[in-house]
Amino acid sequence: MTKLILRAMDLDSYLNKEDKDSIKLLTDKYNDALEIFNRYSTTKKKTSKEACFQEMVKIYSEMGKIMKNNLDREKNIHVYSLETPSFIHGEVSRLIAKLRDGNTQSPEFVYYIQRAYELLFNLAFGGEPDSKHNIVVKTPVSFPVDNYAIHNIPNIDQKTGNSVMIVMLRAALLPSMIVSKEIQEYSSNNYVTPFALFKIGRDDTKKEMNMSYILDLEKSYFNLDYLDGKDWFFADPMNATGGSMITVVKFLLDQGITPKSIKFFNVISVMKGSYRIIRAIDNAEIYTLWMDPALNEKAYIMPGIGDAGDRINGPDNPKYPRDILQLMADYGSRITSLYRSQLRSIEKTVLSNN
Repeated sequence: MTKLILRAMDLDSYLNKEDKDSIKLLTDKYNDALEIFNRYSTTKKKTSKEACFQEMVKIYSEMGKIMKNNLDREKNIHVYSLETPSFIHGEVSRLIAKLRDGNTQSPEFVYYIQRAYELLFNLAFGGEPDSKHNIVVKTPVSFPVDNYAIHNIPNIDQKTGNSVMIVMLRAALLPSMIVSKEIQEYSSNNYVTPFALFKIGRDDTKKEMNMSYILDLEKSYFNLDYLDGKDWFFADPMNATGGSMITVVKFLLDQGITPKSIKFFNVISVMKGSYRIIRAIDNAEIYTLWMDPALNEKAYIMPGIGDAGDRINGPDNPKYPRDILQLMADYGSRITSLYRSQLRSIEKTVLSNN
């Protein structure tokens, strides 16, 4: 078997009636918002535009309350604004606004993605005030003697020291490297995660309700021995339908591989994809910086940030898509020098499977 296919209708079988009712309520509310968007973009009158703006503020507030009421009951879905003090939420809101902006070009977009994953990492692992360890750092100051500094940092070895980054290629590659780098920086022994790289795609000519998720094993690189009994970490900017992650996890479970834990890190999620994941996968946890309200018929997040893969990596030539090593080479020296240990780990995985 070289390909594994999961259908959207299989995903919805994991949802219960309450999930479906909540998703429908939110989708209906967002459809009302679309009508306001249309009036806002077509009207030329200043007073009409201001009236539409106030309607948008009101309806987004209503959608926020719906999501909060539903997500407060879900202990395995962690949304930044629901689990952190309100005085720091402005930073995240502004960051998401910059990612949404079509005028944010690739280098700046990558910068904000890096910031987003630093915040997500802190959400997942920074809340251990009583578990810390000291590190010593030699500074460049050498007069009158060599200078050293002691820093007290969270000890996250128990939660991350046995982890593997599982990458669903393209948009997830750089975010996975960022999370791996954060683990290395906090580790007491400079731990660099192994990587498992999967090639999974969906047929964008189909609508969300009849979409299929295709896992291409011939173009995937992984070692099952590195995955058994480990903490599986997924980092993908967008969690739209949950289909890609569920397909990969179900494939690995079918191989008799058992994870210690499963964590999914997203910049933006929707409730539908989040519900599907936690219903389909036992003990999966989702950490997301922002929750968007709906999907369109093509399974794109609304309002979303567009194609995160293209905005991070640049678009591929459909006739000559880049392989994993070409994609890393195109990041350039600024990225490759920052994540050199992660690149070596990825290269080892790819080359050992060729």
